[in-house]
Amino acid sequence: MAGGAPPAPGALLCALLWAAAAAPAPGGGPGGSPAPGAFGRLYRGAVNISAERLYAFAYRSQPGQVDAVRVYVNSSSENLQYPVLFVVRQQKGVLSWQVPLIFRGLYQRTYNYQEVSRTLCPSEPAPETGPSEQIIFVDVASMAPFNIAYELLVTRLESFQLETNKPFNFTASPSQPQYFLYKFPQDVDSVIIKVVSDAVYPCSVVSVQDIVCPVYDLDHNVEFNGVYQSMTKQAAITVQRKDFPGEQFFVVFVIKPEDYACGGSVPSSIHGNVNRTWNLQRTKNLQVTIVPSIKRSVYIQAMFFSFLSFLSFYLGSVVVAFVHYISSDVELTGSFGSVLVAGSGIMTSSHPITSSTPEGSSYGAIGTSSSSGGRQLSSPERGPPAGSDTDSSVEEESDFDTMPEIESDKNVIRTKVFLYLSDLSRKDRRIVSKKYKIYFWNIITIAVFYALPVIQLVITYQTVVNVTGNQDICYYNFLCAHPLGVLSAFNNILSNVGHTLLGFLFLLIVLRRDILHRRAMEMKDDYGIPKHFGLFYAMGIALMMEGVLSACYHVCPNYSNFQFDTSFMYMIAGLCMLKLYQTRHPDINASAYSAYASFAVVICLAVLGVVFGKNGMWFWVIFSMIHVLASLALSTQIYYMGRFKIDLGIFRRAAMVLYTDCIQQCSRPMYMLSNVSSPLSPLSAIFGLVYRPRDFASYILGIFICNLLLYLAFYIIMKLRSSEKLLPIPLFCIVATAVVWAAALYFFFQTLSSWEETPAESREKNRPCILLGFFDDHDVWHFLSAAALFFSFLVLLTLDDDLDTVRRDKIPVF
Repeated sequence: MAGGAPPAPGALLCALLWAAAAAPAPGGGPGGSPAPGAFGRLYRGAVNISAERLYAFAYRSQPGQVDAVRVYVNSSSENLQYPVLFVVRQQKGVLSWQVPLIFRGLYQRTYNYQEVSRTLCPSEPAPETGPSEQIIFVDVASMAPFNIAYELLVTRLESFQLETNKPFNFTASPSQPQYFLYKFPQDVDSVIIKVVSDAVYPCSVVSVQDIVCPVYDLDHNVEFNGVYQSMTKQAAITVQRKDFPGEQFFVVFVIKPEDYACGGSVPSSIHGNVNRTWNLQRTKNLQVTIVPSIKRSVYIQAMFFSFLSFLSFYLGSVVVAFVHYISSDVELTGSFGSVLVAGSGIMTSSHPITSSTPEGSSYGAIGTSSSSGGRQLSSPERGPPAGSDTDSSVEEESDFDTMPEIESDKNVIRTKVFLYLSDLSRKDRRIVSKKYKIYFWNIITIAVFYALPVIQLVITYQTVVNVTGNQDICYYNFLCAHPLGVLSAFNNILSNVGHTLLGFLFLLIVLRRDILHRRAMEMKDDYGIPKHFGLFYAMGIALMMEGVLSACYHVCPNYSNFQFDTSFMYMIAGLCMLKLYQTRHPDINASAYSAYASFAVVICLAVLGVVFGKNGMWFWVIFSMIHVLASLALSTQIYYMGRFKIDLGIFRRAAMVLYTDCIQQCSRPMYMLSNVSSPLSPLSAIFGLVYRPRDFASYILGIFICNLLLYLAFYIIMKLRSSEKLLPIPLFCIVATAVVWAAALYFFFQTLSSWEETPAESREKNRPCILLGFFDDHDVWHFLSAAALFFSFLVLLTLDDDLDTVRRDKIPVF
């Protein structure tokens, strides 16, 4: 083999180059003609600046037959200054690479590979042309002034086309990517490409690309075309026939030179080349299976199931209303329907309570037999009828509360050891109702201004996913993500319809009770729990918005929009606690503006916790302090019935209370409600400091839920201890709430994805559908949680209907 010595300088060099160009190529014919090559034969040789090798591989291609050719090359040289260059020429394209093949990684690391294997872009002759002769030229060259040895092997692939429902096993590495062809069968419109591997690492990328040349099958260009996912142990991509005009596509598998993108570690060396041992370990065994996806009929069945399941709640409400109508002339207060739909506060002229009501008393006023002996604050002569809540002539609350004697009266009444409802229902009903209605109007305003930017943002996210093909942006359960139109996971969106439908149904139930209650108020009774429906309306709107925003979140669930799914859950939990407290403390109502501002602070803390809470110990310390202090302030306000002032004198008063109640004499608390959750706050703060949960948003929500459940359990226990009854409907709702919540939480903890991890690690948790072949575990959580929230709201709505015939001066406060 000629040309082993370095070229001479100057004119001699030019002469040698011209001579080399004119001379026959080694291994080729005269005039540089290529040497005929045989498939499956290993060729060895050496090249330098004056000698190159050219091979020609010919074959016959038949119509309807896809012929794929794979080229394997190897060179023992690690000289990056003079690599061996391989150029493959086909009928419709050119493919070239060098050996050593260089990949760039994080921190400018370089990964060099001496073995390279590439699949050539296949060509399929048209049926009308008949068989055709194909020829492939492989040119091997180098600019080195010395010989560099190489190896060349060209083979025809026997298994290049993937078949439906047949697993196919193969091996790939960074320098030896693989791709295969798939053609849609006639009766299949959509397929799911499932890829699994026993090894977590090395990190890999699965890409679906249209039938075009060149095929992007290297780490630095695999993201240039098609749809792609990173992968550790499993990946799944849903592909639809309509997206590929030729009804066929390539499935490309690329192994990344490092595992950083999949959450793995990187080599300890930061500068220079990574050792050869690291490169030899970058081989991964993969199995790919392509299965048909669901048909259009399954979409229709799933939509019918979703809507009919929750419309059955409407039917049940109609049946209950009908039963109430039939039995209303026999039993008003204990009937099944009066509690749920109509309420049991309907008074007729012959009702015994009407005849026993003190003359001139109004709703919220203390009658002549009140245990508190307080004055009557409102009367029929001072304003419009008691049933009119929206009259412009209604006095504001400040007309009463700014009077010094009233303030003094409040302080005296609220320090009694045993309080009754008549002590805390002294304000005019119309004024208090107007304050509670502010919750309803404010939450509608918040919902509009919150939802519109959210919808715009998630549409942008979905557009980016569809345009770029980067399926690492959104954290779906890809094994059960059914696309519809531009939406990638329509099933996760459809399953939220229950929150919206049941929220609207709850609004209808509350409206019905509100209308009947206003009619009953014309009798000006002084019985039962004061019914203010503003918070209930706000809860219904919050439930509907939870469905809307949860659907928006599941358009593209990721790290950046997690708060869409939890914001209104905080509001629901907060509103339920406010309603539970307001039931026995109707005059001690938190301002709607303060309540929603508190919810905003909680949402801000949730965002900060996700951003800084993973490794920031300082954040957990600050949050725990805020949590404990806020809980202490709230408990103090509850304990002192809203009469504790938070100002500069708070420390002196707190020290005095500690001295008198804890040191001077050990007296038991007068009111237990404020002490129910006292141990919970420090315990949850300690838990957060010790374990520092990664899902901070769920941690905050868990605190809310635990407090709510604790308050509700305390309320029910105290109600039973006070010899009060649970009517059939609230008892049924309590049991249904417990059962449905238990089932819902089971599916909630079946984690199918996690935006706290990398997309590839999240896909390890993906699982197939479990309901109708369309819904996964998280969709079932959506269904059950909607029903559980609905029953929970009904518990709060109906829990005290047994007190509608009891005078307020006989109803204890707790």
